[in-house]
Amino acid sequence: MQKSDLAVKINVSDNVAVMLGDVPRGTEIFGITAADDIPRGHKMALGNIPEGQDIVKYGYAIGHATEGITAGRHVHTHNLRTNLRGLLEYKYQPEGATPLPKKQGTFRGFVREDGLVGIRNEIWIVNTVGCVNKIAERIAKIANHRWGSRIDGIFTFVHPYGCSQLGDDHTHTQDVLANMVRHPNAGGVLVLGLGCENNNIPEFKQALGSWNDNRVKFLNAQDVDDDVAAGLEIIEQLVQYAEKFTRQEVSIENLVIGLKCGGSDGFSGITANPLVGRLSDDIIAHGGTSILTEVPEMFGAETILMNRCENQEVFDKTVKLINDFKQYFIKHDQEIYENPSPGNKDGGISTLEDKSLGCTQKGGTGHVVDVLDYGETVRKRGLNLLQGPGNDIIAVTNLMAAGAHIVLFTTGRGTPLGAPIPTVKVSSNTQLAQTKSSWIDFNAGTLLEGEEMDDIAARFFSYIIDVASGNAQTKNEINDYREISIFKDGVIL
Repeated sequence: MQKSDLAVKINVSDNVAVMLGDVPRGTEIFGITAADDIPRGHKMALGNIPEGQDIVKYGYAIGHATEGITAGRHVHTHNLRTNLRGLLEYKYQPEGATPLPKKQGTFRGFVREDGLVGIRNEIWIVNTVGCVNKIAERIAKIANHRWGSRIDGIFTFVHPYGCSQLGDDHTHTQDVLANMVRHPNAGGVLVLGLGCENNNIPEFKQALGSWNDNRVKFLNAQDVDDDVAAGLEIIEQLVQYAEKFTRQEVSIENLVIGLKCGGSDGFSGITANPLVGRLSDDIIAHGGTSILTEVPEMFGAETILMNRCENQEVFDKTVKLINDFKQYFIKHDQEIYENPSPGNKDGGISTLEDKSLGCTQKGGTGHVVDVLDYGETVRKRGLNLLQGPGNDIIAVTNLMAAGAHIVLFTTGRGTPLGAPIPTVKVSSNTQLAQTKSSWIDFNAGTLLEGEEMDDIAARFFSYIIDVASGNAQTKNEINDYREISIFKDGVIL
């Protein structure tokens, strides 16, 4: 990486540099005079780039020039277009992932009766249908006032699903809600239904399978005179059960982290995403697990992940993951590469390759060990890929349902969004961390201000272990920003 006070050239083969601040026309950068006013996070040509030639960033093409671009010009959506096209054929060309040295370490978690480990000891109210959302909110509010201090809190997560859904949508709702019930961050769960919904409690029990009667209890609102009183009676029993669990030292191999980014800028692939990638590698080196989702934001960088698959079987599953999601776009007559979002573009991201090459850095450098369908939970320790869209609320819910204890959420634009689990917001730049300090948990922007990656990675790892051990709360927990949304793609009656 070549860096000055004004700009950074990420890879020696890059033909653009990223501006560290707003650069006025006439400013000299790396011996080249800026020919345009270039906004912070945006790109400047480091030489003459003929029409049709690739624009190179991170050492990879992020698209091609749609016109001749002279040295010093602003390079963005007005003169740069994607190289990506429709469905592709892929060949497994394993490059070998970076060997991760084995490490040992612990955090303080709650060991459940089934052997799973949680990092919080909460009571969750899981609604089988959106019709009971307000009942659940009333129960949670009263219950927190009465008993919340005895555990880590009592929470419900409203949603509009569970009735009138068909096919995969109905199955997705059941899978995600069942995985919530099983999640070890919940010391006790009240499954609250209405009684007449498609996803009624008897049907939901079939999707759930086995459960611990002390930990999971059920209530149909239509079956009782006073639904709130009945719910509170159950919550009190669950609190009595959950408060018996105490934190104990457990191996980091039990920790599962989810990897997510939203509202990126031109620095996300330089600071926050590489930092999260280092954390992912570190957790895996300790025997733990990380989960990378947002399949559309793998488009353009998918071969990097494919060539890190540990074997042909995982490679084939990754190809299916990518092509199935492209078929989803095609089925709905949508442009596969219609990305990035307006906010990403404003922050300096020009094409999907530009976004994806930054995003996939959250997965670190290790082998890809498995690929999960939507609604599945992790089976293998190491780096997993998870089917699902990039939509922020759906993605964080998806990661939680797949078994993540914590979501590491990088952002260059800022968002208050939180999952039911601790959601660590990692800012790509210091300005965001300072202006939205009520949202941001960790600032990766210091990497642009002289801090070495080894030093900030050590601080970040220590912080994540503090979060896992209950020594630190994330901003979404402090603000009580906890939301869910479930992927849907079908007919509603």
